[in-house]
Amino acid sequence: MTENIQGKQSNSQTVKVVPLMASLLICGFMGMFSETSLNMALSGLMKEFNISPSTAQWVTTSYLLVLGILIPVSGILIRRFSTKKIFITGITFFITGLVIAATSSTFTILLIGRIIQATGTGLLTPLLFNTVLVIFPPQKRGTAMGIVSLVMMFAPATGPIISGLVIQYFNWQLIFWMPIPLLIFSLILGVRHLMDLSSEMKPKIDLLSIVLSSIGFGGLVFGFSHAGEANVGWMSWEVLGSLLIGVLAMNFFVFRQLSIKEPILNVRVFKQPMFILGISLTVLSNMIIFSSNLMLPMYMQGGLGFSSAQAGLLLLPGGILNGIMAFINGRIFDKHGPRWLVIPGFMMGVIAAFVFTHISGTTHSYTIIIFYTLLMIGMSMVTTPSQTNGLNQLDRNLYPDGSAIINTTIQTSGAIGTAIAVSILNANQHAYLNQIREPLTSALQVKALVFGIQHAYLFATIVAIIGLICSLLIKRVLIDKGKPIIN
Repeated sequence: MTENIQGKQSNSQTVKVVPLMASLLICGFMGMFSETSLNMALSGLMKEFNISPSTAQWVTTSYLLVLGILIPVSGILIRRFSTKKIFITGITFFITGLVIAATSSTFTILLIGRIIQATGTGLLTPLLFNTVLVIFPPQKRGTAMGIVSLVMMFAPATGPIISGLVIQYFNWQLIFWMPIPLLIFSLILGVRHLMDLSSEMKPKIDLLSIVLSSIGFGGLVFGFSHAGEANVGWMSWEVLGSLLIGVLAMNFFVFRQLSIKEPILNVRVFKQPMFILGISLTVLSNMIIFSSNLMLPMYMQGGLGFSSAQAGLLLLPGGILNGIMAFINGRIFDKHGPRWLVIPGFMMGVIAAFVFTHISGTTHSYTIIIFYTLLMIGMSMVTTPSQTNGLNQLDRNLYPDGSAIINTTIQTSGAIGTAIAVSILNANQHAYLNQIREPLTSALQVKALVFGIQHAYLFATIVAIIGLICSLLIKRVLIDKGKPIIN
């Protein structure tokens, strides 16, 4: 399969789509897999390196933090450097980080490996989205984005299962060794088939903007991620200070981008109404997905007594169908637009989240499988169509900025959703236990956990209702003679 695109000097370039996309999709899959795969290994890391849970959590927090800092500036990197150079640099960082982490003898070295690995992911993921926007015409873009979503959703769904099996029968180091052969294969494909899809512009890199972006996005991601950790909460000075610094830096960052000639992130993309709406719906759906993926395993293990492997297997069908439906939804989007996907998707989300507000210590596992699957299918009907429709309204020169913003919101909205859900869970769990005057038993602790999760899903239900109301405003963006128009 090949596609003709307009390249430099307006000459037509023929792109070999299959090997090119395969190389980038492998990187995207491994990036998302690495984001969640170590969650099952935290207890083993705590024992091996003699560290506390809050310290061990940094293998995940540092990964998200680097992505939050690097992805927002990826737009100017894509415009300034050739596609192949960014790809080779990103995959080199990725493999180097994996090798360092796999051979680490101390937790500090492991953390350094994770940071280097995340740097590679932060370069490669926006490049994947930007490449889709450049090589696929608007009438095929929904299907292409659906394929990307299928791969990106399949990774976090299978990550905990694969890593759990690896840890049970081997050791945690193998989690880092496994991706390397696939990444080397991806590197070979990319070197052979990836061509320069960027323009010849060499915009000036404003160092102050990069500093403000790093402090702003980094502060927000760290603040929300840290608020979701146990025994921290919203009122700790680390969380409040990080969020305050992040918000202030973000305001200065936006002002800076509007006042300089060559911004590193063109925030004028927010003048496009369907792009704003697409971003908003993506944020809401990701808050539901990320918070649910945290709440349900806690409920099944702490409330129903399932093992981590059993909990992962029960959630696996929903995760896999989420990815498969993303591809199907992409094809539907190409033919009919976003409206008849996004609105029913949020309706399904409202129903599923409301059912989970009534769970108990005796809820049948089939109920969990059915409504979690319904929730994941519904959210897959929201994310890909919303993102694609919003990006379609941007001019081609704004694709790198749009891709950077989309990927940044995915990271930040996930951190926000989980932090709020955990806060609601903890507050209601403590409120329930404070009302008990009799001695605490394991049965009462289970009831307190279930009570907290019920209220966390009440939050998810409210988010889904807000999304449903907002989705009524969505309109299809069509391309007429190269110009986006709202239909």
